[in-house]
Amino acid sequence: MTKHIILWTLKDSLSAEEKAAVKAGIKTGLEGLAGQIPGLVEIHVQTDCLPSSNADLMLDSTFTDAAALQGYSVHPAHVAVADGKVRPYVQVRSCLDFDV
Repeated sequence: MTKHIILWTLKDSLSAEEKAAVKAGIKTGLEGLAGQIPGLVEIHVQTDCLPSSNADLMLDSTFTDAAALQGYSVHPAHVAVADGKVRPYVQVRSCLDFDV
């Protein structure tokens, strides 16, 4: 299994209300990919962060292997969510991929 963890910090220019809407859209969009992408075992987006956090939200996903993760990265359904709901609003992205 391969884990794919992403932490995002949203743009400072977004209001609290805008950030809440963006987070909800990212969660719905990415979690909606379940069952659509070969090799995607689990996908969860955490949007409720404690005040001690220095990121706004997290993607926690599991793939059958690194090849499935690579396929996910270019899959049209994922690209559509990333381009439409994530990338326009993100200031900082950190990624950690590892095998379990």
